[in-house]
Amino acid sequence: MDLTQATAVQILGDLSTGRTSAVEVMSATLDRISKVNGDVNAIVGLRDSDDLMAEARVADANPHRGPLHGLPIAVKDLVNVKGIVSTQGSPLYKDFVPAQDDMIAARMRAAGAILIGKTNTPEFGLGSHTFNPVYGATRNAYDARFSCGGSSGGAAVALATGMVALADGSDMMGSLRNPAAWNNVYGFRPTWGRVPSEPNGDTFLHQLSTLGPMARTPQDLGLLLDVISAQDPRQPHSAVSAPVSPVTPGATKDLKIGWLGDWGGAFPMEDGVLELCESSLRVFETLGCQVEAVAPPFAAERIWDSWITLRSWAVAAGLGPLADQREHLKDTAIWELDRGLAMSAMDVHRASVVRSEWYKTASILYEDYDALILPAAQVWPFDVNLAYPKSIAGQEMDTYHRWMQTVVPAGLLGLPCLAAPAGFGAQGLPMGIQIIGRRGSDAALLKLGAAYHAATEWPQKRRPA
Repeated sequence: MDLTQATAVQILGDLSTGRTSAVEVMSATLDRISKVNGDVNAIVGLRDSDDLMAEARVADANPHRGPLHGLPIAVKDLVNVKGIVSTQGSPLYKDFVPAQDDMIAARMRAAGAILIGKTNTPEFGLGSHTFNPVYGATRNAYDARFSCGGSSGGAAVALATGMVALADGSDMMGSLRNPAAWNNVYGFRPTWGRVPSEPNGDTFLHQLSTLGPMARTPQDLGLLLDVISAQDPRQPHSAVSAPVSPVTPGATKDLKIGWLGDWGGAFPMEDGVLELCESSLRVFETLGCQVEAVAPPFAAERIWDSWITLRSWAVAAGLGPLADQREHLKDTAIWELDRGLAMSAMDVHRASVVRSEWYKTASILYEDYDALILPAAQVWPFDVNLAYPKSIAGQEMDTYHRWMQTVVPAGLLGLPCLAAPAGFGAQGLPMGIQIIGRRGSDAALLKLGAAYHAATEWPQKRRPA
């Protein structure tokens, strides 16, 4: 078995039975990183290889500690990991080495994972293109001339290129979904509250972002989701959730799926994106699902206005302590900061009312559909040297993130959403779809994803050169 292409479930199965060792897995991981990371720049802050091999030997010598025992994992560089430089992609933190783990890192470590380093991310996770002044840009796994997406871009590329079998990510505005789509892997945004956020600052009001797993199969997604899911008594919105693993293909006959396409023309798309994503619907039809087009259920512009208000409010709250260090912030961070600081309480209230109205509308929609599908991006991966697309199909983008509007309807409501590969365009670059479930349907959504994966196996069929 090629340990760099095996699934996490396969590797952990062999580790538990002794068919392979943590030392062998770590050696294969480090060899693979040495071979390919220089071309794509996905893994950053890599720990000393001697220390990692020593930790692998300890794992082999000690009893099974948990479901990730002996598995190497690189953690997204928005997460603090004890003893590993944790920069958030910002020069302000380029030398910061935390004294303790953030919750998600602590949970993976407690499950037996060996935390080897970090995966690259944009500065403070802002923007769906992974570049920053500390480590530079991460390049697409399928063509290094192009963007890998973001903000979990390093994680997606590390998975696609076989440097890791499992990765964590986070998602406010598509950060688990866009890079998965652009690198032919899976990303899962869980129901909001299933994976508690770090209990820092406000824990009641800010409800846009969530942590989640990334992998090359839905089965591996479920494995990591169970590790990082659990109620945290310090987090008021954290939920008690039943395990989802092991994930197996679910019954799909007569499931009803709604295709939202480009939201009635509200989301401009580059040539070929919509057509490729729509072609993936045939897979669901062969699985026995009923698929039909759905008219836009809510005004796209109202969703967008609510989103950018609540997002700027949340981002400004996080960046507020850095307001007097603007010279160290990128222009998009300053844009979010200034917008958030200029808002009134009533601005936020009105945005939340629209959000509530959209939630009620969506709940009615899910009385008729088991899942809804949208493209996971509106453009193909773009030039790695471009900050962000300024226009799509001749339509000017009025913000730095408008080109990712397709991910907002699910994100605003905190619905579970699986980003799944949809295939490749004419230029050989990947694209993906979002499969969106009703609140709390994480297990059912992963089962549907497992059935889709069994019929397609895109990450295994078409690997990067």
